[in-house]
Amino acid sequence: MQASDETAYAPVPEPASVRYNDWRRVALPAPEAFAPSLPVSVVMPCYRTPAAVLERTLAALEGQTYPRNLFEVLLVDDGSEPPLTPPRSPLNVRVVRQERRGVGIARARNAGVREAAHGIILFLDSDSLAEADWMAAHARWHHFVSDAVTVGFRARVGAEAIDAEAVRSRPGTLRDLFSDRAVEHRRLEKELYMLRTNDLTARADDLFRVLLGGNFGIGREFYLAAGGSDESFVRWGLEDDEFAWRAYTRGGLFVPAPAAFAWHQGRSIEEDDAKKRSFWIQRGKAAHLIAHPAFRSARPGRIYAVPRYAVTIDAKRCPTEQAIEAAANVLADRARDLAVRIEIDESGGGDRAARLRDVFGPDPRVRIASARSALDEFPAAAFHVTMPATVSARDLVHRLHAKLGSAVLAVSPLPDGTSVSIARSWALHRARRADAEPADFGEVREIAPAKLKLKTAAPGKRAAAADAMGIPFRWKYLRERARDIHSLREAWWFVCCLLRLRRRLLPEEAQRKSEGIPAAAQQAGPAGNRQWRKAVSDEAPR
Repeated sequence: MQASDETAYAPVPEPASVRYNDWRRVALPAPEAFAPSLPVSVVMPCYRTPAAVLERTLAALEGQTYPRNLFEVLLVDDGSEPPLTPPRSPLNVRVVRQERRGVGIARARNAGVREAAHGIILFLDSDSLAEADWMAAHARWHHFVSDAVTVGFRARVGAEAIDAEAVRSRPGTLRDLFSDRAVEHRRLEKELYMLRTNDLTARADDLFRVLLGGNFGIGREFYLAAGGSDESFVRWGLEDDEFAWRAYTRGGLFVPAPAAFAWHQGRSIEEDDAKKRSFWIQRGKAAHLIAHPAFRSARPGRIYAVPRYAVTIDAKRCPTEQAIEAAANVLADRARDLAVRIEIDESGGGDRAARLRDVFGPDPRVRIASARSALDEFPAAAFHVTMPATVSARDLVHRLHAKLGSAVLAVSPLPDGTSVSIARSWALHRARRADAEPADFGEVREIAPAKLKLKTAAPGKRAAAADAMGIPFRWKYLRERARDIHSLREAWWFVCCLLRLRRRLLPEEAQRKSEGIPAAAQQAGPAGNRQWRKAVSDEAPR
């Protein structure tokens, strides 16, 4: 990134290194000492924006304290008819046009980012008037933090009788210009929400809900790393929340920027029936993509596209049937809103993956581990759980979450050197980006296995024998099969399976002892055993 003519220094933004979302710990120059050096692209989606409204918006940008040679404005026309014609402006203004396919604000934002020439992206509604310090208040953070998401503030005001020249030549702030007008603060950054989260520094999992799509800033690389805006949102509402969720789970540092203030032109009106319908349709769609309880039903039985918990089972050194049993236990967990990822080692050959796919193939909640990491396979899951297949516990995921509390990571070490853990996704993503550990970004807790009621079963001879037979060795499985008996034929088949399993699992010496074979016959070896059994059979009453 090249420095401006006014300064020879252009800082290189670094990933956030603070604990939790404590943006107050970031060392930044004071606003009055901030010297802009990095260029900015302002992306403004437009659809049939009246010329007078757009003229006022650009007039407000002309009065920015940010150097004019360090920013451009991209007007993304979402298929307006007739096509958008930008008013004359001394600013560097470009128009990007796309075809109309429903409400295309998500596509418009992506198109603007693709066409942007600079690394700092500021999103602004085309009908919003930015105060003079708006751009600097956003950009100051993005000069130093590469994964910051700066959240601007706004209010609504009726500006119909004010022309662009009045905005351009105002002696003071826009607030002064609107001092005699009624101002609607209904959407002014939800004061109660900011109070509850202590200005977004609280250890809360819903900080993402503060973002307003019409006034926020983000680094171009981080925007693309988070996946950009979801273009499948083609109706009104909730596309901002969905992107904010992905930016949050990716470890973005959400920063309130009160000085980044904009005035939405026009008082709000009651939502019409079409908008209300659209909102509830979008809410159903958003529930699949935002893994937070505020957007999902607590009732059991639902499966969502993005799970709240991504559970990775390490089954590299255990029998296949033990991996199946571990996955089945997780799927029956009280947490419910989860997906299972089974890691296996096929270096020794065999058909382990095929066997697992036969058992779980149709279940969308189960995946056989691919070359990608769990964090890449489930980037937007809220929590990541790891466990060996040799561990079992009822409602393990639910218990882990309860013990995690507000920590970023909770670990339960096991005697064999493995562990069970749960971690917040944002901490894992941020640690990866900063080449650090999750412990650098928050509290880590150690949980005693007894508190999770863990049971461990090291894979021994019985497990290996059961795996070779293709029959799980756990009695729970046998009880489940017993419940499926509905006829004498099925009962006889089940008894025969038990006898075969018993012969396979019990050592030969234990079998002889259980049958009461005399010691002399045992010493005679297999031939003596056969003779003793034949004698007993001949003497039995007919």
